[in-house]
Amino acid sequence: MTQVNFSLNIDELKEKVMDSKLDDVLKSALVMVLNEIMLKEQEEYLKASQYERNDLRTDYRNGFYERGYMIGSFELRLLVPRTRNGEFEPSVFERYERRDQALVLSMLEMVINGVSTRKVGKIVEELCGKSVSKSFVSNLTKKLDPIVKEWLNRPLNVTYYPYIYADAMYIKVREDNKVVSKAVYIVVGVNKQNKREIIGMEISHVESKDAWLKVFENLKSRGLQSPKLLISDAHAGLKASVPEAFIGTSWQRCTFHLKKDLIEKMPKKNVKEIKHEMNLIYETVDPDVARKRKDQFIEKYEDKHPKVCRCLEDGFEDSIQYMSEPTNYHVHLRTTNNLERINQEVRRREQVIRIFPNTQSAVRLIGAVLMDVDENLDLKRRYLPKKKISN
Repeated sequence: MTQVNFSLNIDELKEKVMDSKLDDVLKSALVMVLNEIMLKEQEEYLKASQYERNDLRTDYRNGFYERGYMIGSFELRLLVPRTRNGEFEPSVFERYERRDQALVLSMLEMVINGVSTRKVGKIVEELCGKSVSKSFVSNLTKKLDPIVKEWLNRPLNVTYYPYIYADAMYIKVREDNKVVSKAVYIVVGVNKQNKREIIGMEISHVESKDAWLKVFENLKSRGLQSPKLLISDAHAGLKASVPEAFIGTSWQRCTFHLKKDLIEKMPKKNVKEIKHEMNLIYETVDPDVARKRKDQFIEKYEDKHPKVCRCLEDGFEDSIQYMSEPTNYHVHLRTTNNLERINQEVRRREQVIRIFPNTQSAVRLIGAVLMDVDENLDLKRRYLPKKKISN
């Protein structure tokens, strides 16, 4: 029996080959070496050399098949030995597959981070010396579908979320040869460890009560229990859906959005003084003090600025629900600012796309972006303080 004994660092060989100008002789030599490596590995796997009979044999040889092997910008054609059970896999291709997987993951990471498919193609061409089409990159991103789907449908009954934030943003999608606007619903929960999680995302034609009910029903079907507080802006459909979806949940109107609505109704003259008195209403942790200041504000301005006072009166009670929670939570519970920042991160990457080719591509990209954002939420510290301070 003739036995080949040698030790070869494949990665080192590949590096040297990629740095050289490969002529036909060198290519042939490399093919011979790699083929010999695979034969040696097959022999070790079978525990028997060719035509050898012994009790340790695990399987039998079954010919060869041809397979391509990319190194840099060129391709080698190798003869891969087979076994009858089909379980033998040469380590050469394990390394090749790992390298391919690393490339695929890198390409997906570029797409998630807002790099256009055209630019991804150019980057891959510069790195690998082989061009890839825009359609290839687009098809590649479809590998994200099962990953995003699993994440969006993960169970929520493993912990309780006492506080959740809800908001919608709008994107453009191509549908039936037209560009339409669609709402992206995003929901963030604060868990019992006082850390945030992105717990839901859906895309619908319009932002409405029925659409929000569908979002909340999906969250409940995954195990979400009624939170203590739901924080959002004053969209009529969202507000109306809360009592139907969650029994015993209080709705907190975002104070930032309420103040913005009030400022838009204020006159330009003396607006600084009025804004100061309005802000004083919320510069307290006591809801009774806040109500007293609100009454004083309305008494002072209801004749001159009735629209401002009416808006404040209508939205006031909903805007101070956070005051029933621990005082060191107030700054975090009175607005949807943290969710707005998440929306901005989605928007930053979504703007590279501008118009999604279909709804599924939007779910894929935005879902992947949210997964990436979610992994980095509150890594160093809790969103809400650990110890609750009583009122």
